[in-house]
Amino acid sequence: MSERRPDFTDLVATMAGLRAPGGCPWDRAQTPASLRPYLLEEAYETLEAIDSGVPARLKEELGDLLLQVVFHSEMAAETGAFTIDDVVAGLVEKLIRRHPHVFGTATAATPDAVVTRWEAIKQAERLHNRAAGGVQDNAAGAGSANAAAGAGPAAAANAGTESGALAGLARTLPALMLAQQMLVRAGRAGFTIPGGAGPEGARAGVRRALDELARAPHAAEEEAAGDLLFAAAAAARALDVDAELALRAACDRYRARFARMEALVRARGKALADYAPDELASLWREAREAR
Repeated sequence: MSERRPDFTDLVATMAGLRAPGGCPWDRAQTPASLRPYLLEEAYETLEAIDSGVPARLKEELGDLLLQVVFHSEMAAETGAFTIDDVVAGLVEKLIRRHPHVFGTATAATPDAVVTRWEAIKQAERLHNRAAGGVQDNAAGAGSANAAAGAGPAAAANAGTESGALAGLARTLPALMLAQQMLVRAGRAGFTIPGGAGPEGARAGVRRALDELARAPHAAEEEAAGDLLFAAAAAARALDVDAELALRAACDRYRARFARMEALVRARGKALADYAPDELASLWREAREAR
């Protein structure tokens, strides 16, 4: 008879053993705050595994990400706040509640209809939780208290009272992703940035932001640069482009082209600092054209 494979129950028990008296000193020393950077790191490594297209790599990274969920749940169980079973039960209940077209009598024939209904149900839940003194849900799947933890006192103070179409969006999301999700939600609520909806209006917004950056005094350059980046996110949304993925792809292209340029320079026995600006521009064009 083959040996039994470890399952989810074994994972929870192993984590409890690591945290128990006589367990691992490092694991016992951790707190929810100390684990924040690891949770973020594992999330990004999982994204890289998805992009790699290698199933074995994705399997490993999903395990590392799951460890963070179990780790936080174990720490909460130690204080009597909640257990991993509560997390799982809450998730199942939420999935059933937000899919009435599957588990109830509602209908939703298209993905867009599903998203519209999902957002309406979330908004109703926020209103209910606020009335009951509960905790809001947010777009990244974490509680609003966690979302506010890295965003300063003002964000923490507003986390339980924010309302409206943008309520619950985690301020700890990557800024470009946050910008695009804000635009999506505002659009669903019926608002578009003044200047016109659609690609042409978005492009005009980018041009206006560029002009404002060119005219901005030094003290206002940071604000103008931020407006330009936000306008670029709006343009991406108008073109039905995922701004976060588009920028990551651009970073990959830049990385590859810069590496080719460095290789060209090394092959000629020089360093980048040896070249004048116009020569560097020529090198960059050469690297872009090389494959």
